[in-house]
Amino acid sequence: MAEGGGGPARRKAVSLLEAARSRYESLQISDDVFGESGQDSSGNPFYSTSADSRSAASSQDEEDDEEDEGRLRLFSLPAFSLGPTRKMPLTASAMDFFQLFVPDNVLKNMVVQTNMYAKKYQERFGSDDAWIDVTLTEMKAFLGYMISTSIHHCESVLSIWSSGFYSNKSIALIMTQSRFEKILKYFHIVAFRSSQTTHGLYKIQPFLDSLQNGFDSAFRPSQTQVLHEPLIDEDPVFIATCTERELRKRKKRKFSLWVRQCSSTGFICQIYVHLKEGSGADGLDALKNKPQLHSMVAKSLCQNASGKNYIIFTGPSITSLNLFEEFEKQGIYCCGLLSARKSDCTGLPPSMLNNPETPQSRGQYRIKMKGNMSLICWYNKGHFRFLTNAYSPVQQGVIIKRKSGEIPCPLAVEAFAAHLSYICKYDDKYSKYFISHKPNKTWQQVFWFAISIAINNAYILYKMSEAYHVTRYSRAQFGERLVKELLGLEDISPSH
Repeated sequence: MAEGGGGPARRKAVSLLEAARSRYESLQISDDVFGESGQDSSGNPFYSTSADSRSAASSQDEEDDEEDEGRLRLFSLPAFSLGPTRKMPLTASAMDFFQLFVPDNVLKNMVVQTNMYAKKYQERFGSDDAWIDVTLTEMKAFLGYMISTSIHHCESVLSIWSSGFYSNKSIALIMTQSRFEKILKYFHIVAFRSSQTTHGLYKIQPFLDSLQNGFDSAFRPSQTQVLHEPLIDEDPVFIATCTERELRKRKKRKFSLWVRQCSSTGFICQIYVHLKEGSGADGLDALKNKPQLHSMVAKSLCQNASGKNYIIFTGPSITSLNLFEEFEKQGIYCCGLLSARKSDCTGLPPSMLNNPETPQSRGQYRIKMKGNMSLICWYNKGHFRFLTNAYSPVQQGVIIKRKSGEIPCPLAVEAFAAHLSYICKYDDKYSKYFISHKPNKTWQQVFWFAISIAINNAYILYKMSEAYHVTRYSRAQFGERLVKELLGLEDISPSH
């Protein structure tokens, strides 16, 4: 094929990609957080919210011309100190980073509670001669076996001791299968319910509180964060190997897991678990509709964010005028995608929620304002609506596409696309490393999801430390190292 054919088009595509990379770098989003660059790293550039894209808005309703310039405030906040709060040594191991969130005192409590539950269980249902009180070393090995399923994705953790495809003789010798099954049978975080306890997650709440304290003390998030539900669906390998009968027997998940996540690094700052079958004040029975539920979830996730000038990005289910105004009073600013079907549109002008009858061109938008709040209707092969008090509508941005070139938009739209795209990329990466073990008990499901999140957070801290420049483990290698250290195996350097 002659080089002349398609030459200018190719040069244009390269220049657009370079422009997108430049804007992406100015956002200071951590590139390739898992050290596993793939084809998507160049084909899906992200877009910046930098001040370089400021210009006068090109299209705005005539009604908005009367708006006072003071109401179109440029959002200006102090610089944020992003990253780990403590400096880890060059020799820090995977276990050292993991124990920033799950220290020995938490593991020792698991040992005590498991032994207490085993004793009470046998007093009620008869003695178990094969049971011996679990030790701290065994509890670490027990966790190591479970975590190994996040790397090798076997359909059952018991496959480690089998002779099939998922067997792992290198770690199977540390503990017998029968001993592992005994610990699994009696494993508990909280053995008994106290008389004052009414929360449905009482068996896991102390661990979640401890984990949250670890997240808060170990990391300072960026100013921009995202509220969303991470990908925690069934592992595709399990689905592919399961029979139809086994799938029917599996119970549907009885909880939803929401997170507040740093959009610059992917670090999950806070976890919120909502039981779908609740009768308490925050249960579904007490809530009239889903927007009310999602508003409660957002408030719970941001309860520690007051006065910190965070910018929170939200999806349609959370975005609402009342919630954003309440957050603004607390020093929390928002930018959210709005949907007439999924969002609580109370207080919003109906004229902005209906599509205009006249045809729109790509990049054209309309804006309505109420104080610092802006409602944006932007067209790009469809109408997209955004509600924000974090970005002034006089600031203009641009969406850069390899095929379409530059598409003008308000800065709020560009910011939303940038940060949500990064979170989607992060989800695609880290969802592969969830622990595959799927127990039937709700509190155990929550526990293993929380452990998976803790390991991902530990890897992010490792990537941001000096220890990474010495060993340079990928996410899979980091998980393998953690499993070996929990099992007490000899230190073996992974192949690169």
